[in-house]
Amino acid sequence: MAAFSPPLLLLLLLFLFPHLTQSTDADALLAFKLAVDPHNSLPWRRATIADLCSTSSPWLGVKECSSDGKVTKLVLEFLNLTGVIPIDALTPLAELRVLSLKSNSFSGPIPDLSHLSNLKSLYLNFNSFSGHIPSKIAELHRLKVIVLSDNLFSGDIPPSLTTIPRLYVMLLQNNRLSGTIPPFNQSNLRFFNVSGNALSGEIPATQSLSRFNLSSFSNNPNLCGDAIKLACSQTPLASPSEIPFIVSSPLSPSTKKKKNSNKNNKKKLIGIIAGSTAGALLLAVLLIILLRTLLKSRNNTQARARSKSTSSAAPEIVVAGGGGDEGGPSGETGKRGGEGGKRGFAWESEGLGKLVFCGGNGEEMYSLEDLLRASAETLGRGTTGSTYKAVMETGFIVTVKRLKDSGFPCSDEFRARIEEVGRVRHPNLVPLRAYFQAKEERLLVYDYFPNGSLFSLIHGSRATGSGKPLHWTSCLKIAEDVATGLLYLHTSSPPMLHGNLKSSNVLLGPDFESCLTDYSLIPNLHPPFSDDPLPSSSLFYRAPECRHNSSSAKNFTHLSDMFSFGVLLLELLTGKTPFQDLVEQHGADIARWVRSVREEEMESGDETVVVSGNEGSEEKLGALVNVAMACVSVAPERRPGAKEVLKMIREARAEALVSSNSSDHSPARWSDTVQSLPREFGSDHSERD
Repeated sequence: MAAFSPPLLLLLLLFLFPHLTQSTDADALLAFKLAVDPHNSLPWRRATIADLCSTSSPWLGVKECSSDGKVTKLVLEFLNLTGVIPIDALTPLAELRVLSLKSNSFSGPIPDLSHLSNLKSLYLNFNSFSGHIPSKIAELHRLKVIVLSDNLFSGDIPPSLTTIPRLYVMLLQNNRLSGTIPPFNQSNLRFFNVSGNALSGEIPATQSLSRFNLSSFSNNPNLCGDAIKLACSQTPLASPSEIPFIVSSPLSPSTKKKKNSNKNNKKKLIGIIAGSTAGALLLAVLLIILLRTLLKSRNNTQARARSKSTSSAAPEIVVAGGGGDEGGPSGETGKRGGEGGKRGFAWESEGLGKLVFCGGNGEEMYSLEDLLRASAETLGRGTTGSTYKAVMETGFIVTVKRLKDSGFPCSDEFRARIEEVGRVRHPNLVPLRAYFQAKEERLLVYDYFPNGSLFSLIHGSRATGSGKPLHWTSCLKIAEDVATGLLYLHTSSPPMLHGNLKSSNVLLGPDFESCLTDYSLIPNLHPPFSDDPLPSSSLFYRAPECRHNSSSAKNFTHLSDMFSFGVLLLELLTGKTPFQDLVEQHGADIARWVRSVREEEMESGDETVVVSGNEGSEEKLGALVNVAMACVSVAPERRPGAKEVLKMIREARAEALVSSNSSDHSPARWSDTVQSLPREFGSDHSERD
């Protein structure tokens, strides 16, 4: 019997065992699991190789495959994978386009990725990778996203990375990198961060790097350049290797004299230094004694003054975990007591010392004394004041805003305006329950919302300003809620403004509905500008006509609220906090910028952005982008009103529900997006004004 020729035998094997043609990627993944998965977090088994790219039950982390069964998208995040990745473990995955291993416990060097010629996005952040960043990464010419932040990488940033033509994201912050920054100048580079390293020298003044501000380069003490507004020294200190040295030779008499003279000079110098040091120490001791004496005298004076009062001061709010402005609201400016032994605040005789409840529904569930005795923690400090979570002795929780003490209207005007705000009730507005004013102290009491703010939902507990864009169904739901609340304010009697709309002032209700807070404080109860400069994010939420110190309360209108709404929509769609003027930065390309950001996030494996198979989603997102672009028009008269915006959003949402056959019980519903997030996202009202 004639033997089969090798080619014929190979064809027969492929015909009888077709899975052999698809096992290369599976074998590579099983070898990878064996090396880095001691806790068995990955339920991969050889018996399920046929399911590697199955549409019904694919392997965990295998997000996409090509038509011929090759893995193209591998996302293994938060799985407690650990150890050193074998250098060639991922080499067989030749069709891989997206690789994300972020938020695990990998250590050692990056494995060899040079064979992954199709790779577009690489996420290795939040691990313990160490060693040098391999220059061979630059051989992956299709790479667009490189995220290596929050690791232990050391050494230089490879200059070869500047040759990757399509580079869009380069994040290297929070490592141990040293040396200089290479001259990155890729025209597509839009996200760049090397902060938190040990880089030095001048930041290259390339066109691409000039787009980025201080936040991209901070915490590198030895950096300088125009990007961080720090001029480089023209005469840098010489390094030890640059200091000339003298070859030793037999000493001549004159040389010996010079040497002895140098010794005497050194002794004199040491004596001078020692004397100066002793004098400085003596002076410091005398100053400390003087200060202690003064403080003791002052404390004794205050104690005597307190002992003369008829009763103790009202208890102050105890601020936990960071403290509030000046220690929190306090009643120390007034004393309790009065005629006939009646206990109360002295301010009450002026009609100013009561906690006044709003709404007229008999909501007096606590007193001012209960509030001042409450323990409190700071939720945020912002434009209008500091915000606290106050837990009373009964367990009742409220949110207290302590307004800054500058530019208030007089007492009667304040009372009239705040009572107008207190009468407002709507499902998409956080109700103002009570207020207090006495002399320079103004407190506002709101319901407490334990699910946190929209800011925390988008950006998480880390206020970095770079979060995750939400699923398009979530964007539509939040946009409708916010627009509904704005419309109610704008059409109430009398009409009101929000004046300070941003994601930290949108709270999530018990059913995760979006509710506006801090409305009608600017400009009615607080001046548009105080002595404190606005944070850049707060500034760029405001309409252009409301940003400058020369602007007045009349510049704040319903249409300036709509500009803020447009910026908020862009934040929803991109996950980016407006640290720059988005109109000035992107102009007519805002729609293209939004699409590019979402495409990059989809490639990263973020499932909250994925379209869930709905082909009409792009159209619905386009509708929201169009609304946002109309709202951020520089000319106020070209911005739509809240009624028009709400109509457009509801039409887009209705079409989305029909086209996706969605309902409140569908997998794409808004509450699923929230419930799938870590608990930390709903833990507080991060950065709320």
